[in-house]
Parts: sequence; structure tokens; C-alpha cells
Amino acid sequence: MVSNQCIQLGQAIGRIRPFNEKMASLADRHSDRLTKPPGSLGKLERMARQLAGATGEMWPDLSRKAVIVMAADHGVCAEGVSAFPQEVTGQMVVNFLKGGAAVNVLARQAGADVYCVDVGMKDDVREEGLIRRNVKRGTDNIAAGPAMDREEAIAAVMAGVALVDELAQQGYRLFATGEMGIGNTTASAAVVSVLTGLPPETTVGRGTGIDDAGRVRKVEVVERAIAVNRPDPTDAFDVLAKVGGLEIAGLAGVIIGAAANGCPVVLDGYISSAAALIAKQVTEMTLPFMFASHLSQEQGHAKLLEALGLSPLLHLDMRLGEGTGAVLCFSLIDASLRLMQEMATFESAGVSRK
Repeated sequence: MVSNQCIQLGQAIGRIRPFNEKMASLADRHSDRLTKPPGSLGKLERMARQLAGATGEMWPDLSRKAVIVMAADHGVCAEGVSAFPQEVTGQMVVNFLKGGAAVNVLARQAGADVYCVDVGMKDDVREEGLIRRNVKRGTDNIAAGPAMDREEAIAAVMAGVALVDELAQQGYRLFATGEMGIGNTTASAAVVSVLTGLPPETTVGRGTGIDDAGRVRKVEVVERAIAVNRPDPTDAFDVLAKVGGLEIAGLAGVIIGAAANGCPVVLDGYISSAAALIAKQVTEMTLPFMFASHLSQEQGHAKLLEALGLSPLLHLDMRLGEGTGAVLCFSLIDASLRLMQEMATFESAGVSRK
């Protein structure tokens, strides 16, 4: 029997419009008329092309920006995979809500709003401003069994889709993915290994800053999680349910929801990119709406971006998460659109072409 959540997800996917090649070509032609050598603005020009094709508008108004920070806990923390205790998830969520985290500072600079969502936290945080969409009080330990059941995975995805629908109705047109969840690089590495075929030795990094012995233990935990659960790499929801995380599922929903509303979405680092891999597995029609913000220091991120076919805009040696890298790229998107709209053409400036 098909659940109501599956029907709603199918409806959201059905709303995604194909990439508009005609509009992208118009953006290219306009860019080539500007007072510069063709292609000399590099990724900024390619960004303008992608924005035009994804949104179906030559120069979309992306002034309303939102960072969605999905928060959840992980039972795999019991295996000692993080340098920080699990209660830090809830403590950092309170910090987000009070405006004191790095993502808050960068969002204020970018003119963006931060929305923090409890999609699977263990602690019942009662702080004003928290969006409560809790599906499960933390995942179960993936090294011993499934993280969650399939219905919970789909529910977490739909929480992300529904939130973007709500925000799009309020006028938001540009989204960034952020996350908070102690232990989530372990779950992300497991998801990436299953979906790409890369060994955990390649996909497992240092996360919050574990030492060499901790990383060896973390690799073994991911190997055990995959062996115990045997997730099906052709089924995104089976992978999410068996070795994923609720915030990873929620962010996959944010990406699908952004595409369904014709809105670009900027990916943050490793965890967000793992969620993007899930979204791509659900429907490749999400890909034109994705922008990779930066190359994280987390091991395996470069290979993950290769699997997505995305090129990072920044290389800043960052590994914080929260959406920090994604928010930094809001200004690059603004710059791309302003250049296309405000630069003079060869004709209007009276400048000779080569």
C-alpha cells in the first residue's frame, strides 16, 4: 500500500520543471555582449546561466534568502565516533536560535534568515523559534541495526519538502542547506559509501576533529554498519533508513522542495552533499537547482562532489557545517546576477569588440 507521504513526495517531484535551455542560451548571449572578453568571469558567468535555466527567468529576484538548519541526533555516537558528546546537538541548536553561531553571523552579513528545525533531536528543546518537525528522538545505532524505519525516513524527507513549500509561499527564492547533529559525518560516510561504491577508508574523515585512532575506529564502525544492514544502493530510502540520519533525510527534502518550487539551493559541506546524493537518487531533475558552495576539509568530499557532477565555488579549508560555506556563496550568487544586469554592453558603452 502506498502511503500518503509517498503520494505527496511524488506530487512534489511532479512539480519540478526541466532545465530551460532556451533561457540559459539567452543568458549566455547576453553575457557575451557585456564589456569583457567572453568567459572571462568564469564561474560567475556559468552561475548566471544555471540560474536562468533552473528558474526559467533571465535574472530571477533572489533577494529573499533562507538557511535551513536541520538538527538531529545519532545513535552511532555510542560507538565513540565523535570528539564531542551528543548533548552538544541540543546546546548548539539553542545557540543558533539565539543568533550566536557562525552561520548566524554569516547569514546576517548576507541578508539571509536562519530557520532551525528539530527533525530528529534526542532532547526536547523548548526554545522560542525552533521549528518542531521531530520524526524520531534520534536514530538508532547503525552499527547494530537500522537507523530508522522506511516510513520515518520518508517522513523526514517530507518535513524538508513541506518547510520549503511554506517558505516559498512567503517569498523566499534562494535556499541554503545547514545541519547540526553530533555523529552525522559517520552516517554521511556510510550513505556515500553505499551510493558511490567508495570504501569507508575513502569516505570517512575526522569529523569534529578525532585523532588517528578515532578515525580507524570510525572506519570500522561504518564498515560494520554497511555489513549489518546491507542497504540497497538502488533505493535511496532504504539507504537513508538503514545507515542515514534524520537531518540528512530532511536536507534531501529541502533540496527536492527547492527544485519543486523552482528555487536554487546552495549545498554546504559533506553532510549536505550526502543529502544531495540522496535527492539525486530520488530524481536527477534536482541537479540543475544545486550549487556546491565549497570543498570541505572532510575526507571524501571531493569524490562526493564528483559523483554529483558539481564543482565547488570556494576552497577555504572549512569543515564546520551549519550552512556556513553555503551562506558565504549567497554573495557570489548576488554578484553573478548584478554583473549580468548592471554591466554595460559593447553597444551601450561604445566599446569596440575584438
